[in-house]
Amino acid sequence: MKTNWRFCLPLLATLALAACGTTDGGGARGDKDLSAPTGPAGDAQSLTAYHWKLQQAYTGAGHEDQSWFLTAGSGKPNLQLDFAEQRLSVKNLCNLVSAPYRTTGDRLEVQRAMSTLRACDDQALMKLEQQVTRQLPKAQRWAVQLGTGQQAPRLTVTFIDGVSWQLQGTPTAQTQYGSAGETMFYEIAPQRVSCNHALIKNYQCLQVRELRYGDNGVKTYTGPWQNFYSEIDGYQHRGGVRNVVRVKRYQRKDVPSDAPSYVYKLDLVVESENVRAK
Repeated sequence: MKTNWRFCLPLLATLALAACGTTDGGGARGDKDLSAPTGPAGDAQSLTAYHWKLQQAYTGAGHEDQSWFLTAGSGKPNLQLDFAEQRLSVKNLCNLVSAPYRTTGDRLEVQRAMSTLRACDDQALMKLEQQVTRQLPKAQRWAVQLGTGQQAPRLTVTFIDGVSWQLQGTPTAQTQYGSAGETMFYEIAPQRVSCNHALIKNYQCLQVRELRYGDNGVKTYTGPWQNFYSEIDGYQHRGGVRNVVRVKRYQRKDVPSDAPSYVYKLDLVVESENVRAK
């Protein structure tokens, strides 16, 4: 069996900062402005309670700015901002971009951004990543408007150069399930296996075994292989690839009798190994 190791632990590196220009990409603000939610203003805790997906962007002159979006139809998701443990993270780029932040009233300060070192062949996405990295330290103010009923909350971020972003919020797993979740490590076998699922005919289960680590990072426990009857949200399995993943496990509330008791969310792919037969 030929084994090829590829490790996915993120390495952070500081990116250079430079002036960032913007381009007008449409009509004046208001033509396509998101309809404002009708709920109350959110506090600083509301920043951490939601994932924020970019919906609209404007130049300092108030014109719609498409430079923060990839070409329509590219299939690439919009930028997503997450605020947690005084760190702002931007997802859906080539790399995970993050920076320390703090809020004072409606003021937002973001320090110099850093990035994981993942190779990226998508030049347009890499250009957008560099643009975002330069822009983040220019953040000046923030405002959250909470929704009512089915309305999603909205976050507006304005920058010192007049650029502004409008982002729509969806609840984080912690907000949705009412807890911080339990951190678990699983080793996932290269191939799915047939298993007797109570709800899905001819279901193919992941094969997993639990791993535990000490505070020094040394593995202290390896559990037995077991069928995994759930799926891990955010994880895409490829046949022939063994993975070690870090997940968050959340207890469901008011669980139906035929539903699993837990929800699993991918936190990090720690390690991957291509396993191929000779």
